[in-house]
Amino acid sequence: MNIEQVRDYTLSLLGVTEDQPFGDDIITFRLEGKIFLCLSLGGDDHELDNSAPRLALKLTPERNEELRGQFSAVVPAWHWNKKHWSDVYYEHLETAQVEDWIKESYLLVASKLPKAVRQKYIQLNFRKS
Repeated sequence: MNIEQVRDYTLSLLGVTEDQPFGDDIITFRLEGKIFLCLSLGGDDHELDNSAPRLALKLTPERNEELRGQFSAVVPAWHWNKKHWSDVYYEHLETAQVEDWIKESYLLVASKLPKAVRQKYIQLNFRKS
C-alpha cells in the first residue's frame, strides 16, 4: 500500500474530511470533526525514521497493545497519546490489513458520536456513494 492508496481509501469512507492543522507534513482525517487517522507526509523534524511512510491510528488501548505485540510495523505513536494511538508503517503490511485497521479506527470514532449522528456511519457499506 502506498500513500495515495491510504489517502484514497480513507477518503472513500462516508463523511470523512481531511485537513492539515498541524502543518504541511501531516494530513489529518476526521469524522464529524473528530480525528481518527493522521498521515505523515515526511519532513517532520521529530520523526523516528524520516524515510519510512507511516500513519497514526486511534484504536482502543487493548487493540493497540495486541497489534504492537503481533506486528513490528505497529509501534506507539510518536506525537500522540501512546495508549490510544499507534504509528503504522503501512508499506510493510498487506493492503487489506491496513484498510481493516483504518476502518476500525473510523468505527471507533463513529461509536463515540451522539446516537442520532453515528447511525449514518455505522452500517455495512462504508464507501461513499
